[in-house]
Amino acid sequence: MSAPPALQIREANAHLAAVHRRAAELEARLDAAERTMHAQAERLALHDQHLRAALDELGRAKDREIATLQEQLMTSEATVHSLQTAVHQRDELIRQLQHRAELLQDICRHRPPLAGLLAALAEAERLGPLPASNPSHQPPGGPGPPLANSTGEEADRDHLQPAVFGTTV
Repeated sequence: MSAPPALQIREANAHLAAVHRRAAELEARLDAAERTMHAQAERLALHDQHLRAALDELGRAKDREIATLQEQLMTSEATVHSLQTAVHQRDELIRQLQHRAELLQDICRHRPPLAGLLAALAEAERLGPLPASNPSHQPPGGPGPPLANSTGEEADRDHLQPAVFGTTV
């Protein structure tokens, strides 16, 4: 075999040196890219941890707020129940008072006739009992039975007392 010419060897050596430089340059860029990628992965992992921690804290804050709102809801429901009970009691009191007010209005409507009746009874009481009657002056038809209140029951007529006007008011 014949030896390649020196020019071809120099060109081949120059080409190999250029390929070697290019390979070294690419390896350096690859190392830089790997370091950059590794650093970015670490930053992303750290950022992911921060986001997960923030999300966990947000979840806990949400749970606390839900618990607080549930407590407020229970308190509000208890207050509403208490107020409904109070309203029911007051409604019942109002019904009772309305009935009493109606009774008082009835009493007030009957007061003038009652006052007249009481005045008549007082006048009759002032007149007093009749003087003892003289048997010679008996009313026609003879004496009648003594007057008494009728209760629907038969009373013993021997124990009836003469009627006397009086007031108990």
